[in-house]
Amino acid sequence: MTFREKLKINERWKQMINTKVLDKILNKVEKPARYIGMEQNSIKKDLNKVKVKFAFSFPDIYDVGMSHLGLHILYNLINEEEDFACERVFSPWLDMEEEMRKENLPLFTLESKEEVKNFDFLGFTLQYEMSYTNILNILDLADIPLLSKDRKEEDPLVIAGGPCAYNPEPIADFIDFFVIGEGEEVTLEILHLYKKHKEEKGTRDEFLEKVATIEGVYVPKFYDIVYNDDNTIKEMIPISPKVPKVIKKRMIKDLNSMFSPEKMIVPFIETIHDRVVLEIFRGCTRGCRFCQAGMIYRPVREKSIDRLVELAEKLIESTGYENISLSSLSSCDYSELYLLISKLMERFEEKKVGVSLPSLRLDSFIIDILNEIEKVRKTGLTFAPEAGSQRLRDVINKGVTEDDLINTVTKVFKEGWSSIKLYFMIGLPTETDEDVLGIKDLAYKVKDIFFSLPKEERKGNLKITASASCFVPKPFTPFQWVGQDSIDEFHRKAHLLKNSIRDKKITFNYHDPKLSYLEAIIARGDRRISKLILRAWEKGCKFDGWSEHFKYDKWIEAMEELNIDGDFYALRTRDFDEVLPWDFIDPLVSKKYLIREFKKSLEGETTGDCREGCRGCGIVDCVMRGEK
Repeated sequence: MTFREKLKINERWKQMINTKVLDKILNKVEKPARYIGMEQNSIKKDLNKVKVKFAFSFPDIYDVGMSHLGLHILYNLINEEEDFACERVFSPWLDMEEEMRKENLPLFTLESKEEVKNFDFLGFTLQYEMSYTNILNILDLADIPLLSKDRKEEDPLVIAGGPCAYNPEPIADFIDFFVIGEGEEVTLEILHLYKKHKEEKGTRDEFLEKVATIEGVYVPKFYDIVYNDDNTIKEMIPISPKVPKVIKKRMIKDLNSMFSPEKMIVPFIETIHDRVVLEIFRGCTRGCRFCQAGMIYRPVREKSIDRLVELAEKLIESTGYENISLSSLSSCDYSELYLLISKLMERFEEKKVGVSLPSLRLDSFIIDILNEIEKVRKTGLTFAPEAGSQRLRDVINKGVTEDDLINTVTKVFKEGWSSIKLYFMIGLPTETDEDVLGIKDLAYKVKDIFFSLPKEERKGNLKITASASCFVPKPFTPFQWVGQDSIDEFHRKAHLLKNSIRDKKITFNYHDPKLSYLEAIIARGDRRISKLILRAWEKGCKFDGWSEHFKYDKWIEAMEELNIDGDFYALRTRDFDEVLPWDFIDPLVSKKYLIREFKKSLEGETTGDCREGCRGCGIVDCVMRGEK
């Protein structure tokens, strides 16, 4: 008997969940605070008095989801509207899920303990492809049909957005519609449209037809996919004259006037990031060829210093946090960073509130800034050279040199830092064994710099951590056409590097190549991959991004049963004229530019920072526009 069938037997679960059962369960599980709500700055409305109910889901555990800035933005944005209510729902951890299924307790929101299936919308943010099985698990626990075609009038509309939505096809069978791009404006447009539609007592299909006309909205059911004999895509055909052939991403033009929350929910338990997150700008001008975010979030739009200080004051006051994290794709590139940090440190000096930068670009590094942000407390430093050789850094257009690294770490060691993290990727296009071993060489050079200092100038015990992820070619990057390294090749390169590092001061770790292989399959997948994700979930796959719960063998079994060739999606190099699954989406960055950048990468030719002049990426009305 399925979980859905069990629920239908017990009529008392139709509305609010049984809180007595919940209390009993919470006494049995790890971290019950994940499920109780009632945190500082959470918002509970009377659901009987609002017109539209929106359940917002981060498809991972509470501890991870509550650290996501987008959740806090949309949660407060929706709740600002009198007629709307937004409540949160996360993936229950394994112990909680086991008890819920045992007790036939359906998934509920944190604020009202209302069944998720009683909401008008269930919205997912898509931050990582390997969380997709969690989406199915959430739908199942909520008693919502997994496939959009099976949902009835009384079921919630299931929507999704976020960076992974730029290729929505792998989960198109499960999602009623997607939001492509930034959500602050379009979310309210959707909810206001639904409010009116609900008052007019329209049908589900009628609403989907209406919402499909909003810029940035993609409704999969209104599009058919035609395939070639070789399994590539021939074309995508709109089956309604009312829907657009191309979905243009939504973009917020002015970040200063954009809604920004002045409060953040403060969890009872420790989460991934227990701090105020202050978004200082969106977009990136660097043009790293492997980076999807750097392409899809263009153009750069900065918030003013006055607005940021104002927000920081309100967020610190409303949360009581003791640290502010300056968030962006490349925070050191904020045009007035030193002035901003100086003002923040001056403003919060008495309260001993620290300011941190998540990661630092070697070429943007300013020692004065570092000294400023470390007045309150010293932490480790993180840098991302990405590749071990200058040749390969030029291929990926990283824009940093070995001299940048040497000069930077020399300065920070002299200033008293002794813990350094270095992030790299293996499997980058054109990579050789010499490039791989260059990672070891860089780590050793960092160590030598530390010990070249006079003993009295060294502070603390040196600790160098070199981490290597496996390169995954992502949509809307210049490398979207290249094939990924095989699992065996990733392992060979990782072991080559690991065996070459023989120094106790240097720790090396690397990402699981099997996980990266599956990530590539899904990230580059078409609509047929929905069947694979469903079958994998049926075989027990969930929390795939957690190494201890990743079931690679089950994914392989699912592929074999469905006759899906993973290599076709992950390892195959595409021609420029091949129709890609995401080609119907317009990220505002042109394909011509991506092709040009790919060709330049093969020649080792770099492209300069957009701040120094326009590079012709296709963005219209970009503030960085100038001479090419």
